[in-house]
Amino acid sequence: MVRLKTLFAGLTGVTLGCLATIASLSAIAQPASAQAAYGSYVGAGATFGITDGPQDNGRQIGGVLAVRYKLLEIPLSLRAQALIGSGTAVVPTISYDVPINWQTDAYLGVGAAFASGDSPSPVGDKTSFALQPGIDYVVPNSNTVLFGNAIIAFDAYRNGGGTAVSVQGGVGVRF
Repeated sequence: MVRLKTLFAGLTGVTLGCLATIASLSAIAQPASAQAAYGSYVGAGATFGITDGPQDNGRQIGGVLAVRYKLLEIPLSLRAQALIGSGTAVVPTISYDVPINWQTDAYLGVGAAFASGDSPSPVGDKTSFALQPGIDYVVPNSNTVLFGNAIIAFDAYRNGGGTAVSVQGGVGVRF
């Protein structure tokens, strides 16, 4: 009888130990899945207008200021870019972010291009609907982000309509 009690106590202890181990491992071990490159950033770089406007004034080189605000828990970001060439434009978009790996996101943004001034910006000279495909890469072990994207603005010119396309690239700092 004493042996049976000792055996029962030993089995109970082993069982509880196994259950505790399994519970702790299941709490720690989660399946690996790529997450969107974490963090918001502000950056600067260059923009290249690659389409001709109605008076051959759409092709130009300028600067870009970029901001990304990453919404936590969902794969969306709020973005804004200021394109500064012979004219200026502000392009706010909301993007759907697709993680490629731990450091890289591809995205597609939708928004509007708000051009100002008499000279066309790299994305035209009037307010227009815009698409923004792009990619963000976070340099490992740093707060540095490399970004690149295109902006496609539809019906972007006052005289003659037409689509304007610009390509941007630059470096940002995460916050």
